Amino acid sequence: MKIIDLFKNGKQVISYEVFPPKTSSGFESVQLATKEIAKLNPGFISVTYGASGGTSDYTIDIASDIQKNLDVTSLAHLTCVTSNKETIINQLKKLKENNIENILALRGDLPSHMKDLKSRDYSYASDLMKDINEFGDFCIGGACYPEGHVESEHLVDDIKTIKSKVDMGCKFLITQMFFDNNILYNFLYKLRDAGIDIPVIAGIMPVTNAKQIKRIVELSGTYLPQRFKTVVDKFGHNPKAMAQAGIAYATEQIIGLYANGVNGIHVYSMNKPEIASAIHNNLSEIVNN
Repeated sequence: MKIIDLFKNGKQVISYEVFPPKTSSGFESVQLATKEIAKLNPGFISVTYGASGGTSDYTIDIASDIQKNLDVTSLAHLTCVTSNKETIINQLKKLKENNIENILALRGDLPSHMKDLKSRDYSYASDLMKDINEFGDFCIGGACYPEGHVESEHLVDDIKTIKSKVDMGCKFLITQMFFDNNILYNFLYKLRDAGIDIPVIAGIMPVTNAKQIKRIVELSGTYLPQRFKTVVDKFGHNPKAMAQAGIAYATEQIIGLYANGVNGIHVYSMNKPEIASAIHNNLSEIVNN
């Protein structure tokens, strides 16, 4: 199923994310995790793409296994900044051969040694989307940043970038994590004001370990509301308490989003089915109510 079709009936959709193993020895453990998450009957499961494409084959293998053996729609990530056109076309052929219909098209993080984007085949995600669209018959998703991309000086520039993605065939968006729902609501207003009306799926990160906070802030500059900081200050020293509090905070965010008409939620549960299951149980009477 193409992900865009999930949003045609107005139902609430919840999905989860996993990442492929770095080596073949970890493949079975990822399979086991996806099997447990699939039991929750999510709208789809996304599979990330390794840095510099290092785990790209595993991405396709995991995504294919999710669809073929677990009967759940999969979304394969595809990054382009370190790839040339030949590599991308080969990846698209493999995805097509494995009957994977959905691609999250991303530029990807710049390697530390890379300074000049102009010499690359792909400078932006929209360049990748253009080639995917021309290759044919994929449902293309893109990333968006409610607080603005770390490389953008103004949010208005991000809105223009999103518009260019839509022009190149992007059918839906998944947001970067955020911890204050008002940030998303303001962002959605700006998108609609710019004439961008494709589905926006809210990316939610359950913070179950206080050590995650530092990395989250370093990578994305995400705003941490005082209420969230208070939770971490109170429970961060106790791993079990922090896990429970983090899941509760994420659940409350999701409930608020659903109540305010945001029908798509993507949980960055990574390879932890226990987190996905806990959130699912918290929402058992809410999703598709």
